[in-house]
Amino acid sequence: MIEHELSGRHLINGEWKSSPQDGAFSAINPATGAALMPVFLEAGQTEVDAAMKAARDAFEAAQDLPTGWQAGLLDAIADAVMDLGESLLNRAQEESGLPPPRLIGERARTVGQLKMFAQVVREGSWVDAVIDTADPERKPAPKPDIRRMLRPRGPVVVFGASNFPLAFGTIGGDSTSALAAGNPVVVKGHPSHPGTSELVAAAILSAMKSCNVPLGLFALLQGKSHQLSQMLVNHPAAEAVGFTGSQRAGRALFDLAAKRPKPIPVFAEMGSLNPIVILPAAASERGDAIAEGLAGSVLLGGGQFCTKPGVILTIGDDTKFVSKFAETIQKTASVTMLNPGLRDNFATCTTNFAKVPGVKTRIEPKSGTAAAMSPGLFETDAKTWQKEHRLHEEAFGPGALVIHCKDVDEAIACLKSVEGSLTGSIHIGKGEDAKTTQRVLRAMEPNVGRVVINGFPTGVEVNNAIVHGGPYPATTDPGTTSVGSAAIRRFVRLVAYQDTPQQLLPPALRDDNPLHIERTVNGKRTTAAI
Repeated sequence: MIEHELSGRHLINGEWKSSPQDGAFSAINPATGAALMPVFLEAGQTEVDAAMKAARDAFEAAQDLPTGWQAGLLDAIADAVMDLGESLLNRAQEESGLPPPRLIGERARTVGQLKMFAQVVREGSWVDAVIDTADPERKPAPKPDIRRMLRPRGPVVVFGASNFPLAFGTIGGDSTSALAAGNPVVVKGHPSHPGTSELVAAAILSAMKSCNVPLGLFALLQGKSHQLSQMLVNHPAAEAVGFTGSQRAGRALFDLAAKRPKPIPVFAEMGSLNPIVILPAAASERGDAIAEGLAGSVLLGGGQFCTKPGVILTIGDDTKFVSKFAETIQKTASVTMLNPGLRDNFATCTTNFAKVPGVKTRIEPKSGTAAAMSPGLFETDAKTWQKEHRLHEEAFGPGALVIHCKDVDEAIACLKSVEGSLTGSIHIGKGEDAKTTQRVLRAMEPNVGRVVINGFPTGVEVNNAIVHGGPYPATTDPGTTSVGSAAIRRFVRLVAYQDTPQQLLPPALRDDNPLHIERTVNGKRTTAAI
């Protein structure tokens, strides 16, 4: 077991470092409102410079490590996270208010994605090696030998998310995929769960030492100021940013990175309405079951999943369905949100919904003590939805908006006006017209990263095929995903080698294919040597 006493300090180049007391802060238990010990120190420019220099030095040193070193490190981190035992789960529960079963499942997901990426690295074909051999006899000019592959970018800055303290936290999907690609990672711990972040950082430190890799490959800086975020993104050693959070914060980081003397990419996962369409035959055939499942999806995790269905489009006579949906929602008296700030943002957003002409408050959400909030449900018609852009704001929390559509054409018009989302779902009945279903699907697909049929979007499978991304504002790059093995592609760049001697080539590009990976050679996929 790994035993670590929380100190409130930063992890930089393998050492726990203090910083001035200015801006020190405490985590807050969202269920009770009580401050948790210890006090955590706010990182400043000195700490940022030290962490980024160590990361840059580690990146250079890692070039001399054996090919595939990342796999052993990721496996070791997975084991070390488990070795934290109950201390990790207990602290995460205190800082997030999430129940133990949820946190146990999230820890399993965190460990599972670490091991998945370790396997991706070992298999090796993720580097996408492509070789076009030379033809000195080609006319009118000889053809050169050109070989290309994916290479790591360099130090990556990662911002932990509030709603998944483990799976999107210190060693969540962003950090794991960046490390898998061979990049050092500097994490800004989320101020809602700094103790959880420190414990995970201690596990990563233990793993790095056991694997004998450069200790600058990982750093944790604590803080809650915007200035710290700006210092990290602006640091000249930073080569990319991974972020999960609000649209406002993600866009601010994106704009900041674009204004640097040397712009860098920001891969931000942000707001998402995740529309759901209930087609008439589905509502008729299994309306009660859909209503109950939908209510569970809306309220799962206190409505604080980035894939929560926020907009539900019904068609025609939906009275029975909406009544069952509202009845099921109302059975949940209250949820504990992750922090009072999120609770207040949800309350403000839903209050604004209720003020819009043409919106009916079916269930009024109410704030409770600490970070408690009761669910809310609102209704409107298609014309109001399309006219009032205020209704297009994500209400991150336990609530949803039902849009009553007269027919499929109205539903399709509403779908086309929904901004980019992570997911879109369609419930189809056996009696549905195939052409109608295809029209709805085609209207939805351009604006989402994942289409779900006869299911609910909460609960993201971590595998090789998953896409957890989507058009803006769901993300800043719709060609990427933050979950699944394809997430590694964000933190790499293409490098080509022309007429390069064998001994100078990376192993993945050498004639004898010492890694035995699948490559594209002269247009054909093969594992054979050249």
